[in-house]
Order: sequence, then C-alpha cells, then structure tokens
Amino acid sequence: MPTGNKLAYTEKQKRQAKHIFESERERGLSEEDAERIAWATVNKQDGGGKKKRPHH
Repeated sequence: MPTGNKLAYTEKQKRQAKHIFESERERGLSEEDAERIAWATVNKQDGGGKKKRPHH
C-alpha cells in the first residue's frame, strides 16, 4: 500500500490509513484510489504527517 515517504506519520496514523484503505477496497475502489482517499483522510483529520508533539 505505501507509496511515497510516510516516515513523518505516527504508527496510529499509518494504522488509520490502512483501515481506511481496506474499507475503500471492500467498496470496490482501485488500490490507487483507495490509497489516495486513505491518506487524504488522515491528512485532513491530523493536518498531515507528523511525529508526536513534544509537551510544552
């Protein structure tokens, strides 16, 4: 599933994207479309890939 550099994403974000990807595939979308939707959804929810924030 992963294309591009996903190093900036947390494990939680990666799990969320995988779950969304699998759901979209079950709905009949192509792998490309399912992946695009999965990462776009994670980005919309979290504002993009990011490591854990330091506590201030």
